[in-house]
Amino acid sequence: MGEAELELTRTIRAPIADVFDRLADVEGHDAWMPHKGSIRRASRQTSSGPTGVGTTYEDSTLFGKAPGEVVTFDRPERLVYHWWQKAPWGAVLAEGWPGYTLEAVGERETLVRHHARLRTYGIYGPATAVMKRIALRERTVVLDALEASFREA
Repeated sequence: MGEAELELTRTIRAPIADVFDRLADVEGHDAWMPHKGSIRRASRQTSSGPTGVGTTYEDSTLFGKAPGEVVTFDRPERLVYHWWQKAPWGAVLAEGWPGYTLEAVGERETLVRHHARLRTYGIYGPATAVMKRIALRERTVVLDALEASFREA
């Protein structure tokens, strides 16, 4: 098993509630999340109702399908997702916990602390360092896209 963590920060020119809502809207991710430079291709919510703890989703990525669920939903300050990727024989190969802690730094600015944890298993264990580099690039382009989505709004 391998483990990796990373943390990025960004100040977004938008109210905290708007930033939280954009991050929490799984069905809306395709509208603003990056398509270039990202392993993620699409997201869809797989449970009904509004987003909250227990909401399930599925990301389509370059590596296949990755189901997940919302594990923390404290509007408007904290949101954590949990995803996993399984081998065809059912073993979990990797799982991650991308999370966001938001802090209002004015009426129209939000400090976003993006923390991500990655855990690898079995044949993916030796690739943890490479996967961390991929995750760092991925999480950076997500924050870039989040910031850009409010400039364009």
